Amino acid sequence: MLGGLLIYVTTLYCSPALRTGHGRGRKGSGVYPELAVLGIQEGKSPALVRAVGRQTALLPSYEIARQELAERGLDLDIKEVHGIGQHAGQAALAYRRRELELYRQGKLPAGAGQGKRFGAMIDGGRTKVRTSTRKQKGKGRSKTQQRRFKTDWREVKQIVVFEMDERGRMKKGTQPILDGTFLGPDEILEVLALRLHQLGAAQAEVVAFRADGAPWIWERLEWVSKRLGLQAKQVSLGLDWCHAVHHISLALEPIMEGVERKRIFKKLRKWLKSGSWRKVVAELLRLGAEAQLADDSPLWTELAYLDRHGEDGHLEYATFRRRGLPLGSGAIESAIRRVINLRLKGNSIYWHEENAEGMLVLRGLVLSGRWNEVFAKITKSLAADRRLDWKWQSPDMPAELKAGTTIAPPTPQPSALQASYEIAA
Repeated sequence: MLGGLLIYVTTLYCSPALRTGHGRGRKGSGVYPELAVLGIQEGKSPALVRAVGRQTALLPSYEIARQELAERGLDLDIKEVHGIGQHAGQAALAYRRRELELYRQGKLPAGAGQGKRFGAMIDGGRTKVRTSTRKQKGKGRSKTQQRRFKTDWREVKQIVVFEMDERGRMKKGTQPILDGTFLGPDEILEVLALRLHQLGAAQAEVVAFRADGAPWIWERLEWVSKRLGLQAKQVSLGLDWCHAVHHISLALEPIMEGVERKRIFKKLRKWLKSGSWRKVVAELLRLGAEAQLADDSPLWTELAYLDRHGEDGHLEYATFRRRGLPLGSGAIESAIRRVINLRLKGNSIYWHEENAEGMLVLRGLVLSGRWNEVFAKITKSLAADRRLDWKWQSPDMPAELKAGTTIAPPTPQPSALQASYEIAA
């Protein structure tokens, strides 16, 4: 229990329908009905799991979380803290998959988004994932072979979704949604569609998508818009202002340097902010021709980059300012630092993929202020189904768009006014 009390209970047990013969497996370990009604999982009360899970997600390490819990009168072994924290993470991942399945079936209520303005930003971070290359043989003094592992940098894809005010900033008094995954780009974009649906984006005044120039993002946003049922007038696509300006700087590098380069850069940046991206491209093209640069010069790559995003309407910064929409993607840059870099990334920190995924989701819940609300639903969901499957496979979005496949919102889509989110989950 949360206060450290240990209680022994004799109760009924219902085994899972399928047994593989190889341990518990991902089908779960069955259910104790009386305990499930109380939300007790793996011999831990829901209050204990919430408290330990929150501290492991909020603090920089499991050891510091253990010390903080001990200060509060909950003296647990480091292995117990680690195990409970992992269980909380796996529970959160299993619940997210169930949300996604309900959304695909058209059973997840849509939020009340009438007349609201939403921002949706996507980016990627990095952390190290640990993979075992040799198993340990024996234990203690009888150990004859030590385990070995390798570590690789993996990209973590992160999203932030929030309601905007009339200036394109996060509206005061509202809570953003932070989510992410180590899975592929199709998976994180489907999660983005899920989160926007929960906010009621289909009825919104505008949804402003902002990101850097990563192709894996831009080639899938059309799929997300169609999946949400957004009309063209509801969608605003914009390249992050700082990234656009940085590419102007890169384009000027092979042409000039010093004071002259600084003067030209300021002039082009001013043109870009006023929405005159064609003048920027034309001026760079003129400067490149005068300098007689080789065909493989970086200038031509940067020109193609700016021209492509300009033609797609991603550089209309004057229009964005006039409509009160964000010019940049600072919210996602901040989320990458707070969610990933300050917890998952560091010297000599390596993660198993599923543990890193669970920590990513838990930390997003804590930092967004949605912990109590969402974890109560997680507890209720696992009371009826203890399976911890969390991975899923999303449609190949670029292939569906290229093939002209019909992409429509799942039906029916119940309104949040007709059915509660908690009941659906």
